[in-house]
Amino acid sequence: MRLPGGNTRYVYGRLSLRSETIITKLPMPASYDLIIVGAGALGAFHAYFALRRGQRVLLLERDGRPRQATVRNFGQLVASGMAEGEWFEYGRAAQATYRAIQAEYDISVRATGSLYVASSAAELQVLAEKQARYAALDYPSQLLNPEECRRRLPALRADYCAGGLLFAQELTVEPDQLIHRLLAYCQARWGLAYRPATPALGVEATADGCVVAGAGGARYRAGRVLVCGGHDVRTLFPEVLAQSDLQLVKLQMLATAPLPQVRLPGAVLTGLSIRRYPAFRACPSFAELRAEDVDPALRQWGIHLLFKQAVDGSIIIGDTHEYADLGAADALDFNNSTELNQLVLGEARRILDLPDWRMQRTWNGFYTQSKSAEIFQHAPHPRVRILTGIGGKGMTTAAGFAERHVAELLG
Repeated sequence: MRLPGGNTRYVYGRLSLRSETIITKLPMPASYDLIIVGAGALGAFHAYFALRRGQRVLLLERDGRPRQATVRNFGQLVASGMAEGEWFEYGRAAQATYRAIQAEYDISVRATGSLYVASSAAELQVLAEKQARYAALDYPSQLLNPEECRRRLPALRADYCAGGLLFAQELTVEPDQLIHRLLAYCQARWGLAYRPATPALGVEATADGCVVAGAGGARYRAGRVLVCGGHDVRTLFPEVLAQSDLQLVKLQMLATAPLPQVRLPGAVLTGLSIRRYPAFRACPSFAELRAEDVDPALRQWGIHLLFKQAVDGSIIIGDTHEYADLGAADALDFNNSTELNQLVLGEARRILDLPDWRMQRTWNGFYTQSKSAEIFQHAPHPRVRILTGIGGKGMTTAAGFAERHVAELLG
């Protein structure tokens, strides 16, 4: 099947695209059912589910390609790290969505599993309690002894590992590929109208509909508008952000040179992750994990060790956490601290034995989060909704949240 704006064909029922991004060349409709501002995971999955419901959707992205939090992360889809309840269920629903899209078109989803590695008997007890809780939720997991952990991860140091908890059904993606392929799929398969390099400069809403103003005098009309990006919210509704409790979070991550001789399947999470992730706080033994067992410098900078091997064989390592209220966001610069990188690598060396610890790159990422809610939601007008501040769980949960939110929005 050939669709306008790109070379598209079906091969044995699986959608195949020759390019990652299709710019629709047909004239734009006079109006849409829904305009979404921001093409990160939150905006893109809202577009996907609205399109599936037959909506005409226009997606505006201020940059030439999405390049913020959605592409600057590990690509670990760990529903197991979410607190039991609503957001865990969003994570579980998101896995089904990722699998369904991957069955049609390669968006880089891999069913490689997630392994939490305990560094002490106390952390292992928490994992055992969590396994029992997840069994009651019909979310399978398997406790592994140290030898089984090291068979799965030969690079794992024996003096670190006290055991682990494996979620074999969990997924990973390539963050530098996922969103671009997802957008291409939505255009080719579902008719998404996508406009990159198109900043939204204003939103007007009346009882009859909405108009989004763009650069050069462009005006885009729709019945509803969703604003799904921190920077765009700051431009469009500065007064809303000024009264919010949103804060900016800065991360530092590193990646080794390709290490094809190392096998590191799936997401690897560690004792510091067990102590940090909300999923484990409901376990009775969580309160017995002592803060004094953690290096104060690691606590100060919110460091918890994650590892993931990319498809090129490099290993992504991180991360750190620095915080600032949005009103003081300039306090977080774009520099990477050598001191923080060394703290991360010092802890990483306690966990893995790698043949080469030279880093080929290091970068930072930024995301917004609410201090009081799992996501920031605000409706300045009945036809306009702001959604931002999903925190560091966007890749894991945005698809599940968007599915439910679109259903609610469209009734």
